[in-house]
Amino acid sequence: MATTGHGSQGPLAGVRVVELAGIGPGPFAAMLLADLGADVVRVDRPGGAVLGIDPAFDLTNRNKRSVLVDLKAEDGAGQVLGLVERAHVLIEGYRPGVAERLGVGPEACLARNPLLVYGRMTGWGQDGPLADRAGHDIDYIALSGTLSMIGRSGEPPTVPANLVGDYAGGSLYLVVGVLAALQHARTPGGTGQVVDAAIVDGAAHLATMIHGMLAAGHWQDRRGANLLDGGSPFYGSYETSDGLYMAVGPLEPRFYEEFATLLDLGDEAPDRDDFGRWEELRALVAERFSTRTRAEWTKIFEGTDACVAPVLSLREAPGHPHLAARSTFLEHSGLTQPAPAPRFSATPARVRSGPALPGADTEAVAADWDLPGLLTSGKEPAG
Repeated sequence: MATTGHGSQGPLAGVRVVELAGIGPGPFAAMLLADLGADVVRVDRPGGAVLGIDPAFDLTNRNKRSVLVDLKAEDGAGQVLGLVERAHVLIEGYRPGVAERLGVGPEACLARNPLLVYGRMTGWGQDGPLADRAGHDIDYIALSGTLSMIGRSGEPPTVPANLVGDYAGGSLYLVVGVLAALQHARTPGGTGQVVDAAIVDGAAHLATMIHGMLAAGHWQDRRGANLLDGGSPFYGSYETSDGLYMAVGPLEPRFYEEFATLLDLGDEAPDRDDFGRWEELRALVAERFSTRTRAEWTKIFEGTDACVAPVLSLREAPGHPHLAARSTFLEHSGLTQPAPAPRFSATPARVRSGPALPGADTEAVAADWDLPGLLTSGKEPAG
């Protein structure tokens, strides 16, 4: 099944990561590290998939290896601490205090490995009035103010899947924190440390530019009324005659001029800087787009700087000529999936293995990490 972790490519080749199985942003952060070449060992719990889907399709577990450890068993914590002693990074996404109760909290882990980077992924963070409360992506981006910006004026906020909170505000910030802490641990006199990555913190931080614009009086504190939130008639999506959509974004005047010419707005169009006539301009742009299909408009705007693109579905995107030319998507283990990002000139990353099946790599990890005791932990590997 999975590779042994030896000879892996990428800038993080040689870095060992222990991931305590969870769902959402923790596994995605570990996948990013694995994509970059780290040897990520996911500690799965006996009893099936955490997410409730077939593990063979869980792409966030690609490039990883899996062992089964029952952390509630008598020797469970010891098995994980054995891995920790040989690792550089640990990632967990439990509620505050759970890892400690299981015997694998920061104190226990750093006692075994003082240079360990202990990455903690939560929604609310390790402290504060809400730290112990349940929550999901939508709650975190709501409280941070981020959700309030997304959607049309006069309508409920639009839910941006779980990309803004879980993955942008959560996973990406955890990875940045882990890599920074790893760099510190490797400097002379450096130490291990705990990285407290809270989705609510990251989601708030993502809006730093907007807060600056708000303070300067260039952003209204309501959605659908600003240049970048769909309030502008030249920054949004428009339906075509076949019920599909085109995305429009010619913010700069010279790009807008090209857009207006190709859309044939004519002299009747209100001036783009006349905010009082934005709705009139929006209606005119919508009327023009409704006269042709998405394919026809794509052809018209092709090769121009009008900043217009077709809104493609998840299944359509891999077939777009630009994404195909860059191999933005690839097929591995029979699954079409996004390729590792970003790209490196000297240490290219790649997909080395498909989704790790729970417990399937116990024997290989036991040999590679010199932990023969793993062979007797947990249950038999998944078939």
